[in-house]
Amino acid sequence: MIRIEDTDQARSSDESARGILEDLAWLGIEWDDGPTLEVAGADGSLRTIGAQARDVGSYFQARRVAMYNAYIEYLMSIGRAYPAFDSADELDKLRKMAVAAKQTFKYPRPADFTFGQPCTARIERAKKGEPHVVRFAMDSSAVIVRDEILGDVKIAPGEVDDFVIRKADGFPTYHFAVVIDDELMGVTHVMRAQEHLANTPRHVALQRALTRLDTKQPFRTPSFAHMPLIMNMDGSKMSKRDKAKAARKAVKDLMAKDTSVTPAALAASLQQDTQMVADFVAGENDNLDLAGLIAAKLGVTLPEIEVWDFRRNGYVPEAIINFIALLGWNPGMKLPDGKDLEKFDAAFMAEHFSVDRVGKTPAKFDRAKLQSFNGDYLNALTDQQFAAKWRAFLAEYEPEVLAKLLTRGESAFSILAAAVKPRAKTLRDGINAVRFALVADDEVAYDAKALDKLRTPDAKNAPQGGTPRTGVELLNAARERLASLGQSDWAAGTIHTLLEQLAQQLGIGIGQLAQPLRVGVTGAGVSPGIAETLAALGRSSTLSRLDRCLALVRV
Repeated sequence: MIRIEDTDQARSSDESARGILEDLAWLGIEWDDGPTLEVAGADGSLRTIGAQARDVGSYFQARRVAMYNAYIEYLMSIGRAYPAFDSADELDKLRKMAVAAKQTFKYPRPADFTFGQPCTARIERAKKGEPHVVRFAMDSSAVIVRDEILGDVKIAPGEVDDFVIRKADGFPTYHFAVVIDDELMGVTHVMRAQEHLANTPRHVALQRALTRLDTKQPFRTPSFAHMPLIMNMDGSKMSKRDKAKAARKAVKDLMAKDTSVTPAALAASLQQDTQMVADFVAGENDNLDLAGLIAAKLGVTLPEIEVWDFRRNGYVPEAIINFIALLGWNPGMKLPDGKDLEKFDAAFMAEHFSVDRVGKTPAKFDRAKLQSFNGDYLNALTDQQFAAKWRAFLAEYEPEVLAKLLTRGESAFSILAAAVKPRAKTLRDGINAVRFALVADDEVAYDAKALDKLRTPDAKNAPQGGTPRTGVELLNAARERLASLGQSDWAAGTIHTLLEQLAQQLGIGIGQLAQPLRVGVTGAGVSPGIAETLAALGRSSTLSRLDRCLALVRV
């Protein structure tokens, strides 16, 4: 079942709710009970995930307010809740007094409220429209939370004060809404992060006080399991703020090197408010939209935090599901070589997961390990599967890159996809590996050091006992031999054979011949296999680029 908890009106929207559903669907986590979502299949057809499978009302909390109010009215009628009219200033004053007295702030229950009796005067004031919240009246007994991971957690009497269950805007708080929904929707197990453990006594206290309005049966208490937090490798809590921190550090590092970079100058270049940028750099705000703009401007990669971040950076759902499953849990199985089993799919986890193998200590999010998992998954695909997955990724996130690659033809795209697959940790890595194919032949930028190296005799380029040759000499020989190959014969296998034969005739290894060719067609010394690179570029582009490089190197 999926439930959209959207009672925080300032932070909720239909767009964000749909984004969550789309991320879950992308991960392969589907639901048969909850909001519906239409998703496109690989063949372009649409299918629907989710359905109103049970008569439990809307799956959006913002549409269940009347139901929550009915239970709040019930609690007030039995003297377990009351309207509170304190202003923000009054509450702030009380908190400051507690701090001054070196005490933990606890809301003081009003003198005119008697536990277990409806406070008629307050209820009448609220009905007349006086601004208020509604608070739940805690009883005087201890609260014991049975946690399936941490064991019994006991909260002493009086440790939890009367907390808000309906805000001034008329919407219930998270604490109240989830308790009502868990009961009415038949939730039996609540698994959430350990940071929610402090909230659970409130939920248990509410469950003890509430009775179903339809059946008159007391609320059940689900089975609770509070899972370990996910931390960064340095031990800090993993959060969206990590993006702002990374962007801020990049700005400050740049400012330390270049005094012309100031918040005002950066704001002007980004067309953003100067004060907002200045506050961001100073750490006064963590505006994530601004962090994204800064990262794009400075060419900085922000840490992936949300599912969307991993999607657009070229991770695949199978690797993410596998990796996340191991954060705080392990299947307790060994491989034949004695190593722990780490690679498995969602079906395996669904069959073997058990709460008793969940750890108590925080887990660390090792991005290097995730990249390794992702790379292993991509490398296990067939060339055709990888090409299809890479193409779909480019179509969604880098359509201009895909369009440029396809101008070279379907065959060239397939060649490049197969060439980058063994080297790609993510689908986005593939873009960096083929940037040479995204520029026009006369726009290739040649590295000055690489050109100088072509001009310099190198002992590695000499036949046994012979005179060292320059890269230019090898490039000339390769260009002449490649020109002899007709368009109909221009293929990776044929090119490799031709270059291998030339290398043997020159008395050198094919690697010594490949390096100057890489410089000649890409501008630098890095590319996929040289035969695949030349085949993807095509005969005309290859010869044109080699001619241009030779002209430059002779200057």
